[in-house]
Formats: sequence, C-alpha cells, structure tokens
Amino acid sequence: MLPNIHNKLQLMLKRQMEPESTSIAILQLAGIFFILCLFFALHRYYSFYASFDQGIFNQVFWNNLHGRFFQSSLSSSLSTNVIHAGEFPTVYYHRLGQHFTPALLLWWPIYALFPSPATLTVLQVTLVTAAGIVLYILARQYLQPSLAVMITASFYAANAVIGPTLSNFHDISQIPLFVFTLLLAMEKRWWWLFWLMAVLILAVREDSGVGLFGVGIYMILSKRFPRAGVGVCVLSFGYMLVLTNLIMPLFSKDISQRFMIERFGQYADGNEASTLEIIWGMISNPLRLLVELVTPVDRTIRYLIAQLLPLAFIPAVSPAAWMIAGFPLLKLFLGKGSLVLAITVRYALTVVPGLFYGAILWWSQHQYKFKPSFRRFWIGCICLSLFFSFTSNPNRTFYFLIPDSVKPWVYISLPQQWHHVAKMRPLLAQIPSDASVSATTYLVPHLSSRRELLRLPALELRNDAKEVIKVDYAIADLWQLQKYQAAFKNDRRQLQDLTKLVDHLSNQEYGIIDFQDGVVLLKKGVSSDIQAKSAWLQFRQKV
Repeated sequence: MLPNIHNKLQLMLKRQMEPESTSIAILQLAGIFFILCLFFALHRYYSFYASFDQGIFNQVFWNNLHGRFFQSSLSSSLSTNVIHAGEFPTVYYHRLGQHFTPALLLWWPIYALFPSPATLTVLQVTLVTAAGIVLYILARQYLQPSLAVMITASFYAANAVIGPTLSNFHDISQIPLFVFTLLLAMEKRWWWLFWLMAVLILAVREDSGVGLFGVGIYMILSKRFPRAGVGVCVLSFGYMLVLTNLIMPLFSKDISQRFMIERFGQYADGNEASTLEIIWGMISNPLRLLVELVTPVDRTIRYLIAQLLPLAFIPAVSPAAWMIAGFPLLKLFLGKGSLVLAITVRYALTVVPGLFYGAILWWSQHQYKFKPSFRRFWIGCICLSLFFSFTSNPNRTFYFLIPDSVKPWVYISLPQQWHHVAKMRPLLAQIPSDASVSATTYLVPHLSSRRELLRLPALELRNDAKEVIKVDYAIADLWQLQKYQAAFKNDRRQLQDLTKLVDHLSNQEYGIIDFQDGVVLLKKGVSSDIQAKSAWLQFRQKV
C-alpha cells in the first residue's frame, strides 16, 4: 500500500505544473481524506467504539437544541462538586465552567437539521478536511503548485491530524480551519476576516488563546505587522485571564479546583489555583519549569519527531514555526498527565497550524532545495507518517484490523463486533427516549440525546425539580469488558465491579428485564424476568 502511495505522489507532482491540475489534485487529496476518515469514524461510532466524550458533546448539543444551553448531566458527573465534594450530578449543570466553548453554537443549525451523535462525527471530519483546503490556498500565497500540494498532502497524512479526526468529537477540531483562515486573511490584508477569526479562535475554548498569542508574537518579531501583533497578544492573553479568573468561576469552580490542579498542580501549593497563581508558580521556580519542559525526555523527543515527520522535519529549522507553535507546545510540555504527549489525542491538533505555516515560510525562501532527491525523502516521510497513523490504532478505530494485545491475545473481529451490536440494539430500543439512564462508557453516546444520563456505576442525579432521583434504567455491556480484561487491568476491575453492582441492584429495587450476549438491562421498580435472570446467572458463573 505505501509503495503505491509513494508512486502516486510522484506521478501527481510531475503533473502539477498548471494551476488547474493542482486544484484537481488538492480536491482528490481532500476527497480521499474525507471519505476514508468519515467511513472509519462513522464505523467506529456505529460499531459502539465511540465513548464518553462523544456522549458529552452530543448531550450539550441536544440541550442547546432545547434551549438549555451548555447543560449536561454527563459533564456534571466530572465536576469538582461531584468528584471532590461528593454531591450528586445535576441535569442543569453548565459545562461552561469546565470548558468555555461558545463557538459550538456556530454548528447549532446543522445539528438542528440532523440531531444525532453521528452528525458531530461528520462535522468533525468536514472541519478538518476544509482546513486542508484552506492550507493549500495559504501555501499558494508563497509557493509553487507542487510544493503547495506537498504541504497539503503532509497535513492530510499527519498522525497529529488523523488521530484526532478519528476520535470522539471535540472542540479543538475547529482550530486548524480557524487558524489557517486567520493566517490567510493576514497574508491578504483582509483585516475584517482576520479579527473575526481571532474572535472565533478565542471562542473555541478557554485555552485556545495560547495559539493565537503565538501568532501575535510572530507578527511582532517578524516586524511584518507589529501593531496588529501587539493587539493580538493583548487580546488573547487578556481574554484568557479574564475568562478563567472572572467569567468561568461564575458557572463552577472546576477551572481552579480541578483542571488547573490536574494539569498544572505541580506549580501550585494547595488544592486550588487560578491561572494567575499557576503562571506565578512557573515564573517563581524556573528550575522546576525547566525540568517539566524536557521530561520525560524520551516521550518529549518522540512527540516532536511525530509532529515534524510529515513535513520532513522542515519546521525544526523554521523560526516562524517555533514562534507560533512554540506556545501550544510549551503548554503541553509543561503540563502533566498521560494524554498531553499523545500524538493521536486532540491536544496535538493545536500545534499543527504553527508548524505548517512555519514550513510554508521556510520553503518560500528555499524553493530551490525542492529537488528530486529531497522530494523522494519527503514522500517517504509522508508514507511513514501514514504507516504510524495506522499502526497506532488511534482511539481503537482499527480494532478489527489490529489486535489490542498480542500476549495475551486480545482481538475482536468485524463479524464478532457486529454480531454483538445486533444483540445490543434491541435492548437499547426498550429504553424510552425520555427515561433517565445510566450506561457503560461505549453505550453512553447512543443514549445521549436525553436530559438525564449518567455513566455506570453512578445511579443518582438531581433532576430539574432539584430532587435527587435514581435512574429509571441501567444498562451495561459486560461482553466487551470480558474480551479486554485479559490484557487490561482497568477493564478487569470494571468487569468485577459492574458484575457485583448488577447482582446488588437485581436483589434490591431493580429488575433484570433483558440479557443478551453479555449486555444486561435493568429497570427500576420491577421484578426480574425469569429467562433474563437465568441468562445473567449463567454469564455470571463464567465471569
């Protein structure tokens, strides 16, 4: 497969001397990326591999559609009030206290036409595909057609682009399109569009101003637009400070008591810290800052290589790339957690625009170096990036092609999973659309178009009447946990805990009303169905 890609790219470049042919080539690249990513992302959703975050965003969109803007019981279950204070999740919790994401309202009309979690998947793939097309137009401001095509091919082949595109829906998927459009507007001196994009970038989420600040620094240091650059820096930095210290705390205390501590708690002294206190903690202890910046050394180096690989490492020697991408990189390197240096996770997408724009500017001064030998090397890098994007199995998208574990062997084939899906759907169909539900992670997205929803083992929430209730239904997919438990401790622990929970609930106020292929459905206030209870007990013995 990779040799074929290599040959096709070589042939494409030989034909791309005319603008018309390059336009066709770009549309072909964009079309291939869109079709493949959409197919695999939708397959991931419909085969029940989309997970909790897909459910959160769909519930937010669904609540927006019903006039309850940015409310989510699923987000509430992750709030500091629940995790740290032990309160019950609420259906009227405003997610803006966790992540301030008003830009999502841009896509409200699309969701209103097609209200489904799958709509968000289509939207995400479309946004990233469109970003690649804008990137090509941006590259053509400086580069000959064949170089612009290579830049765009690198974008569509980047692991930092493919992985997040194939994940659950996330707000950062808007960033490449908005930033590339902003940079194009800057090149064209379309300042009305530039400032509109600056506002939209800030509206994506509370930390998106970090990347915009990098653009401002470039505008100043390059001496191209120093006054506008100062304005961008003041706007982005000031907005982030005001938002995280004054506006978001009006909705909840999550930004100071949870997110700042979880990501940057090493710079704080207590169990709560504002963004200002974290910044001061960094400045006042430069030694700790330096250690955090470079450690863990091996993962930091691997991450940089993965980001630079599709562009044949050119951004490494581009000052503009470091000016713009340096700040999102700094935010990732100074943070903690297992996800900040994962190339297939959504945060990697924040680094991409700066690296690609920096590569464009470097090539604008060195187009004579685009010789056949380097072209072959670059195409090899693109093929390697595609190979690693596939073998990394981002978000288990290719679960039916790549085993999750070799020793012990853990693999679920396509027929196995779709047989399981066929058994699950009748159980989900028994749950009324307005009922309150608690479900395991991979069932959450498919039940998220409702007001009252939790993730098992949670069963209680506070409803719109501000009364604490137990959910009407509970549904658990234990089959998948059973398949993965041999290699993954967390799945094994969940399987044990949920098995005990079902036993407990079925002996109390819930009855088992159906059981199929390792999926158990319970309903509050009814007696267990005899056949379903018998099937559960047989499965229970195997577990």
